[in-house]
Amino acid sequence: MRVVLLQDVSGLGEAGEVKEVADGYGRNFLLRRGLAEFASPSLLKRVEEQRHAEERRQLLANAETVSLAQTLEGLVVTIKAKIGAQDRLYGAVTSGDIADEVHRLTGQDIDKRKIELDEPIHQLGEYEVSVRLSKELGPKVRVIVAEEKAKAERKAKAKAETKAEEEADEKAEDTAEEKD
Repeated sequence: MRVVLLQDVSGLGEAGEVKEVADGYGRNFLLRRGLAEFASPSLLKRVEEQRHAEERRQLLANAETVSLAQTLEGLVVTIKAKIGAQDRLYGAVTSGDIADEVHRLTGQDIDKRKIELDEPIHQLGEYEVSVRLSKELGPKVRVIVAEEKAKAERKAKAKAETKAEEEADEKAEDTAEEKD
């Protein structure tokens, strides 16, 4: 008996395939459960049209993926983060943070699971991260983790204040020695 599979059947085939099966298996299992239909000429024609439509969709999706890969290749993503002692981050930069920043820069939605990050980033610096769009396409994105400006400005201001205080102390000592 020839049947057209309507759904994937483990051990037999995928939806849309035409298979030759035993009569009892076809009638008592596949047809009753709605997993297959008899292979009539009209059904075979409809399945072939669906297969062609799926191929066209795949070609269009592949073209979009290649375009996205070209956009992402060499992209520089800068992520600002708060830091603590020894330039270690409070928290971490994750693949979700990188995906959000790529979306902000390019307008393209990237699933965070496609960003290949071995472990979250905990240090300032530059990192090269791969984005796995398909088996063949994995553009590299440069991620720069930098210190937040507010923190950097506070540090610079604190250094300037400390230096000003030291200079004031030295002047005070110099004037005190001159009076003596």
